[in-house]
Amino acid sequence: MIHDAIIANERAPLAESLWTATANPTPERPPLSGAVVADIVIVGAGFTGLSAALHLAEAGKSVVVLEAETPGWGASGRNGGQVNPGLKADPSATETKYGEYLGSRMVRRSAAGGDLVFGLIEKHDINCDAQRVGWVRSATNNKTLAALQTTGQEWRDRGHDVADVSATEMAEIVGVDHYVGGLIDRRGGNLHPLNYALGLADAAEKAGALIYGHSPATGVKHFEDSVRVTTDQGEVAATHALLCTNAYTGDFAQPLGRSIVPVTSLQVATEPLSDNVAHSILPEGHSPSDTRRLLRYFRKDAAGRFIMGGRGALGDDDIRKAHAVLRASSEELFPQLSGARWTHAWGGNVAMTSNHEPGMHLLAPNVMAGLGFNGRGVGMATVMGLLLADWALGCPEAELDFPVTQAKPIPFHRFRNLGLGATVAVFRLLDRFKL
Repeated sequence: MIHDAIIANERAPLAESLWTATANPTPERPPLSGAVVADIVIVGAGFTGLSAALHLAEAGKSVVVLEAETPGWGASGRNGGQVNPGLKADPSATETKYGEYLGSRMVRRSAAGGDLVFGLIEKHDINCDAQRVGWVRSATNNKTLAALQTTGQEWRDRGHDVADVSATEMAEIVGVDHYVGGLIDRRGGNLHPLNYALGLADAAEKAGALIYGHSPATGVKHFEDSVRVTTDQGEVAATHALLCTNAYTGDFAQPLGRSIVPVTSLQVATEPLSDNVAHSILPEGHSPSDTRRLLRYFRKDAAGRFIMGGRGALGDDDIRKAHAVLRASSEELFPQLSGARWTHAWGGNVAMTSNHEPGMHLLAPNVMAGLGFNGRGVGMATVMGLLLADWALGCPEAELDFPVTQAKPIPFHRFRNLGLGATVAVFRLLDRFKL
């Protein structure tokens, strides 16, 4: 059984993960060696790949999953554990862009992300500290509050349990009088993300899937009625391939990697808080995210540790400085944290897209990719895995609940870090003055 406190093969400023330190025991998954045959080969064992593997194995397909490290190693095992239903755009915007037929299906499918996640947890008895307490979005000014209220009304018009929250109610939820109000989306909640990923892996294997760790894919070749994915030590021949590599795609299967921008998301965590301090912070166990341009999200874990997350760092020094800013921001928001011992600091890449929507990309007649969850990966990546499974099971593209497109490189992708750095600096200034 594996249970390390540090993310293996990760640079030091990103490696001291609370989720890794508190992960459930998980079996060794050795590398692929030699040639194997399957119905479907999946590259990547994060939420997307594991969800696809589980659904396909349950449908009776033979499935092989190739993971470069271990299940949940990337963003799936490092994120804030917030289950945030829906796409980033309001429902009406999606329906207008894609038309009533497809747009409404996209809205319904993405909105059901919470039901899918918590349903899988219950069905497969996944031990991941799941709490369906709702997702809280806290507004920092009246402008963003008005936008949230519009979002909430749109969801209510479509029959979903999303409610406005007053400033007084928000103070009760958060524990401090800092926000002007917001929303609570009762379809969502929170969980231990790495243990959720490990639970999906266990469930997929019980259903018959084979998962090979330490097996980075080195190439994919497609033929008229088959596809072959190679690793350094082996090869999988299958009828379909699903590429689920998200922010860690890199140069694999270009132009896929250039269709997203990897952005480093960071978190810090305290030791378990004393009961009186823990009860004064997020007393009902919510996981708010605020409306700052440089998003902050925060929560407690099952043991009462406080966790604060955010985005925007590049190099190692920037990451360490950003971790320090997160700790300072936490103590500014919750002065009772002053003196608490901060024990963990980590991070990983999330995949952002130019249109803020996930991409479901057909790379060849029998090769499909799904990636780009823009910070909503717990719910949407799980949904994407199901969509990819539907496609591999023969669902025509026109009947899928998401558009299938070509992967298009983002213009000037090689200069993305320069643009990101400038954007972060501007956003930090605007957030400081609550503009």
